[in-house]
Amino acid sequence: MAAAAAALGWPVVVKPVMSSSGKGQSVVNGPDDVAMAWAAAQAGARGSGTRVIVEEFLRFSLEITLLTVRQWEGPTLFCPPIGHLQERGDYQCSWQPAAMGEAQLQAAQAMARQVTDHLGGAGLFGVEFFLCGPQGAEEVVFSELSPRPHDTGLVTLIGQNLSEFELHVRAVLGLPIPAIRSLGPAASRVVLATATHDQVAYGGVAEALVNADTQLLLFGKPDARPHRRMGVALALGADEAEARHKADGAAACLRVGPG
Repeated sequence: MAAAAAALGWPVVVKPVMSSSGKGQSVVNGPDDVAMAWAAAQAGARGSGTRVIVEEFLRFSLEITLLTVRQWEGPTLFCPPIGHLQERGDYQCSWQPAAMGEAQLQAAQAMARQVTDHLGGAGLFGVEFFLCGPQGAEEVVFSELSPRPHDTGLVTLIGQNLSEFELHVRAVLGLPIPAIRSLGPAASRVVLATATHDQVAYGGVAEALVNADTQLLLFGKPDARPHRRMGVALALGADEAEARHKADGAAACLRVGPG
């Protein structure tokens, strides 16, 4: 791992081959951090094995998810790209469609098709990319893939005629997918707990739903801890800014307290 990192140049990102929500991932600024990063990657890994991924540290302008639908028969289909922000390894908000150039979109679709064709099977894949470089001439860089509906794709529950879950079921069962249509600019914002509670109750639900084209999804988790995602607010808007503002406002109204 140290040799791979030195060849790429510092800093690098080290992560387990398989994990979730950023577990085991760290930024390594130099040789003195190698042992700590190795131990963190082993502790955060899913499954057995000691392999890790060492990546060049990228400074990107946008991170997107391209939901990719692979069918048993028929072409690979793509949802409109989803922009998103992450903190502590977890997605915090997403919006669809994300603004990106046609050349960049085609490059992302080509890479997503190549990767999912090699994996095989049928269903929906959450394929993530970084957009790096100056606006209008960004380089599209593959980041990672989830072989399932993606958390950033919760926005499709309000922003598409077929949500990511419906698309996944149809693809796995071999049912027709005539068209994937955007219903307009859409956004999501997670609802986070701020304290530890053995049982939970929710306040502010009525206030969160006062605006048109706004929805709340509560995940039904029995307990809470700081930064745990307890639900998500969804909204449609006239444009990206309005959709994100409405989703942010609805999430801010919801209060997670002791049950």
